[in-house]
Amino acid sequence: MAMVYRSEIDTWILVVLIISVVVSVGAGALLISVIGSTKSWLLAILIASPGSILPVWLVATTYYKIEPDHLFISCGPVQTKVPLSEIKSITPTNNPLSSPALSLDRLKIEYGQGKSVMISPRDKERFIRDLYAARESAR
Repeated sequence: MAMVYRSEIDTWILVVLIISVVVSVGAGALLISVIGSTKSWLLAILIASPGSILPVWLVATTYYKIEPDHLFISCGPVQTKVPLSEIKSITPTNNPLSSPALSLDRLKIEYGQGKSVMISPRDKERFIRDLYAARESAR
């Protein structure tokens, strides 16, 4: 049975995502109110869509699923599979580099040949315990 872990969300990241939605929708509404034509509606949709849809998509779809033979990582349009047999280490990190995580309280998973990914499951201790247990079962 696959175990799913939602991403922890830092308040400041959530605020930035909400501001992105508000600014995008506001810019679209302003454009419509100033120009008021059919073309302005189309342009407003083009402007507002990425800035409002992407943040909601990220929050709704950032999770980590431990499956029998791999860790499935989902974050908006990005999906990754990490084979459990290739995981070499899991270490805590606060590295701010881009990753499929909505918090800076992260785990760095090193796997394969020089590959790594940073994630931020809400319950890190349980996640690590379940990941190691799944890895042992897969052997």
